[in-house]
Amino acid sequence: MTLKNDHSEGKVAKAIESQTSKLPSDTFLWAALGSMAVSATLKIFGKDKSALFVGQWAAPFLLLGVYNKIVKVEGHDKEDHSISDYAEPDGIL
Repeated sequence: MTLKNDHSEGKVAKAIESQTSKLPSDTFLWAALGSMAVSATLKIFGKDKSALFVGQWAAPFLLLGVYNKIVKVEGHDKEDHSISDYAEPDGIL
């Protein structure tokens, strides 16, 4: 029995990454801050349950921002993960 060591992303993840990487990273920060502002406004107007619901959006927005940043920095999966990607540059030892 042979196990496949393929850790590359699937078609759906690649499609999502290609679209979300087009968004500026601060979009998610502003969305989180906006949800906190809306939550505070709802709280002021006495809509406590709605304020709690909207206020909980901040953490997922921030997590999506971190994911977006990682995708931008690391890029999509490379097709070839050869050892040369990790080797020392020529002439430096």
